[in-house]
Amino acid sequence: MKNDKMKNQYRVNEQIHVREVRIVGDGGSEVVPTRQALDMARQQGVDLVEISPNAQPPVCRLIDYSKFLYQQKKHQKEMKAKQVKVEVKEIRFGPQTDEHDYQFKLKHAKEFLEEGNKVRAYVFFRGRSILFKEQGEVLLLRFANDLEEYGKVEQLPKLEGKKMFLYMAPKKAGVAKKSQQKRDNERREAEAKEAARQEEETTAAANGLFANAKGGEELLKKLQEGE
Repeated sequence: MKNDKMKNQYRVNEQIHVREVRIVGDGGSEVVPTRQALDMARQQGVDLVEISPNAQPPVCRLIDYSKFLYQQKKHQKEMKAKQVKVEVKEIRFGPQTDEHDYQFKLKHAKEFLEEGNKVRAYVFFRGRSILFKEQGEVLLLRFANDLEEYGKVEQLPKLEGKKMFLYMAPKKAGVAKKSQQKRDNERREAEAKEAARQEEETTAAANGLFANAKGGEELLKKLQEGE
């Protein structure tokens, strides 16, 4: 049924009733009477396919219609495959969320953004907790700041009824960009580890030399006593 729908999108051969058409191909394009275009198609053993009916004159191709439909279907599949499906993931907080719960939800938000999804975080104010709306706003702003390497803010905290929303979108689907500060911290950590490793090696070597020297002194002393 899907193929039938695609077939009905194009006029072919005798279905084309205009006086003249523009034929396009690898060698360029030319405007010819429709009757002549049909003769050309028959001589080449292909079809006259109208691909742009609204052009003046309509644009056609000389191609096997089945091959043309296959190419169109393949092109649509490729376009669909390139489209990234973006989902909106929700993260819910209370106005007095504890640190452990905050870090747990922050971890999930990072994963969502790294996967290319959007994040809608909100604080739900139940009953009299609406009195803590400023505290909820601070929480969402902290949340946005902690995610700055992974996403960008689309909407700052905004109170809607009993909920305060924050919207974030990924900076780049599937890739988290490291900040300069984080790169510097990682570099310093690597340098510190390398310095510690070298110090351990130096200490181990010195201890080995000391042990060897001590052993040599004792051996020499025994030899001297033996004399």
